[in-house]
Amino acid sequence: MLQLETINRFGWGIRPQEQPQGTLSQWLSSQLQGPDAASFPGVSSCADGLIALRQQRMDKMQGDPLVKPIFLADASAQLNALLTTQQPFRERLAWFWFNHFTVSMRQGGTRGIVGAYMREAIRPHVTGRFTDMLAAVMSHPAMLMYLDNASSIGPNSPAGQKRHRGLNENLARECLELHTVSPKSGYTQADVTAFAAILTGWSVDMKADEPGFTFRDNAHEPGEKTVMGQVFPEGLDGGIQAIQFLGTHPATYRHIATQLVTHFISDTPSEHDINYITTVLHDTQGDLGAASLALGSLSSAEQPTAGKFRSPMDYATAVMRALSLGNKPDQDPTDPHSAARTLLGAYSSLGQPLWTAPLPNGWSDLASDWSSPADLLARTDWSWRLSAHAHTSDPLEIANATLGPALRKTTYTAMRTAGSRQDALTLLFSSPEFQRR
Repeated sequence: MLQLETINRFGWGIRPQEQPQGTLSQWLSSQLQGPDAASFPGVSSCADGLIALRQQRMDKMQGDPLVKPIFLADASAQLNALLTTQQPFRERLAWFWFNHFTVSMRQGGTRGIVGAYMREAIRPHVTGRFTDMLAAVMSHPAMLMYLDNASSIGPNSPAGQKRHRGLNENLARECLELHTVSPKSGYTQADVTAFAAILTGWSVDMKADEPGFTFRDNAHEPGEKTVMGQVFPEGLDGGIQAIQFLGTHPATYRHIATQLVTHFISDTPSEHDINYITTVLHDTQGDLGAASLALGSLSSAEQPTAGKFRSPMDYATAVMRALSLGNKPDQDPTDPHSAARTLLGAYSSLGQPLWTAPLPNGWSDLASDWSSPADLLARTDWSWRLSAHAHTSDPLEIANATLGPALRKTTYTAMRTAGSRQDALTLLFSSPEFQRR
């Protein structure tokens, strides 16, 4: 039977009014069959975000007056989907893959398009082929701008000889190191340089009526290039072939299998679990839907004692879902008092601001990076303030509905004898069992 601990592991925390039935396999597969049910009202396309950025730069505007509203609308829409989704497993996969292919607002002028990047390059491919997601990511303006490939020029290209500028290796390096084969594959610096040359010309046309990806032939390094023993032709087709090669490489399958098992199962994944998911990826030619469902087949998937420690994003989302918070259907998604905006503020105050990872490797999946005494105290303070606004639900009913058998007797007793509803909820949300999924 489906256990609450398992729902928490694969989702974003229980909403008390939603108690799924059936087996784990049935629950997981029901969310991946058919289209993504999430809707995002009031959001802008990547082209709209680039137009806003272009206008700001042309008019030398300060403070992102055109880009900021685009960001807030997208953040509000996507975080409200987190709070209200009935496909929590699918939603977790979308955020997992965004973190794998991190784009951060810390650089590259991506604030107005990072939300579009997640909707356009990540979400459509969550249950598809890894190579399709990789191709969408590598050609999206957000990634090209974040890792500076938009300005990378082949030294021997017409543009390179004229401007005396050269390669930027950021995107090539991170694709090899983080997104695909990983350093365990044994690639060399020469491979990084050759892949960077392959990607020259992959850029963003900011002057077009509909700004977006473009291939600049005059900036592309001419000639064949060799990456990890494989020869690729010059031109756009060489880049497409390289992405296909890297996306289906055995080392890539093992790397993303390790990432999946680490995220969903354990900080120290077993070789058996990694090998199993690697085999599924290999046998299905990188089918992410099949690999995702296979996670539920792991014997360790339903062991409650092996739960993952919740990151700040996990934690704040689970608390607000436990309180059944979410934007009302007719509520302005940019309302600063909305549940989504409350969640947005929580991510920042707890140390994991939305779409702002410090480095291209994204946010950590490990408990050791989120469980210091100061981190836990911040969670208690935040949950105490939030609990002051919970006036109707019974804390003990919330505890039983969201934790089930994982609720410890000591936590239950402390809540039952608490002096107020606010104190009881704070005890629940501060408990060791609520810190894990």
